[in-house]
Amino acid sequence: MVLTNKKIAIIGLGYVGLPLAIEFSKKYRVLGFDINRDRINELSNGKDRTKEASLDDLNLTISIAKSNNLIGLTFSDDVTALKDYNVFIVTVPTPIDQFKAPDLKPLEKASEMLGKILKEGDIVIYESTVYPGCTEEDCVPILERFSGLKFNEGFYCGYSPERINPGDKVNTLTKIKKVTSGSTPEIADVVDNLYSSIITAGTHKAPSIKVAEASKAIENAQRDVNISFVNELALIFDKMGIDTTDVIEAAGTKWNFLKYRPGLVGGHCIGVDPYYLAHKAESLGYHPQVILSGRRVNDNMGMFVANKVVKLLIKKGQRVSGAKALILGITFKEDCPDIRNSKVIDIYKELDQFGLVVDVFDPHADKHEVEEEYGIRLINDISETYQAIVLAVSHKEFLALDIKNLCSDENAVIFDTKSFLDRNLVDSRL
Repeated sequence: MVLTNKKIAIIGLGYVGLPLAIEFSKKYRVLGFDINRDRINELSNGKDRTKEASLDDLNLTISIAKSNNLIGLTFSDDVTALKDYNVFIVTVPTPIDQFKAPDLKPLEKASEMLGKILKEGDIVIYESTVYPGCTEEDCVPILERFSGLKFNEGFYCGYSPERINPGDKVNTLTKIKKVTSGSTPEIADVVDNLYSSIITAGTHKAPSIKVAEASKAIENAQRDVNISFVNELALIFDKMGIDTTDVIEAAGTKWNFLKYRPGLVGGHCIGVDPYYLAHKAESLGYHPQVILSGRRVNDNMGMFVANKVVKLLIKKGQRVSGAKALILGITFKEDCPDIRNSKVIDIYKELDQFGLVVDVFDPHADKHEVEEEYGIRLINDISETYQAIVLAVSHKEFLALDIKNLCSDENAVIFDTKSFLDRNLVDSRL
């Protein structure tokens, strides 16, 4: 089956969906769909709060759509608008719940919505991170139930895992090789050709949807395990009184040593995907050891940082309860506004439980999102001095701060989770 006139709808316009919509709209007619009306209005006016999109490209593709029926980008939150399209690419979030189990509700709701408007010959491609088997075992039955069509006869599916790296302006969408797959050999070719038309780095056609799903799960689980190893080393070296960065630099002189750095592991991929893989393994009767042990180490790093700061305050003769602390950064990574699954919150909560008065400053994060998600009111600027300062995120703006000037006195504690600041300025670092 070959669609002669591909009209693409992107479902979900976050960090993954928007760049995809823009690139496809340079060659196809594209609808960017999101249930958030404020987001639709924002994008229609050429603005992007995620800072992932090229605003020039965004505005150009919007203007092209106004004068060209074959290519260009429009936006809508109206489900009926989807009926005019025949390729649907789903990029909704796939988070974990409070029990660290996969939360498929956004994916299921998107599948239900699409099922209600699917037509003969339509293709649904999922990009959201899932466990192997999820597309065909969880999403397809929903599409069948609500469309009344039969899978691989009335409609088809594909899976192409997203590889967006938020905040990275070098390794952008078109420059990262894309894994593709389809529910039949013919559809696999259609999906691969579709992505090949925009991905300059090329594509890799996986032999099945399940293989493509598994490839996404393990690429992030591998990174998670590697970081957990150096995080555990940081805990050990702290007890030994030696600097982890010094050890890594020394070990890194060997040609095959991988120089992973310790730190907080959050975000929507590395801190989440291993739980999806573990969930699927456990459903099959296998209880993963390495994957979950790595997660346990990484999930406890925020608590370690906070406890270390408190110990340093006590060592310096500082009062803990009522002490003022400043956390620099709340996003899950540097130079990026994304606050999803940020592990900085673990430092905040632990310091708060010790009785410290904690301020958080982040020039990249959206204040309303932070308050809604974490109940924290970011300060607008740094106008006070503090007994404890924690560099949690290495935003480039923080290099311009006079850290010593922010300290209440010479007994203030400075902790650097990223080995980002001049080591002579800090009391301790990961």
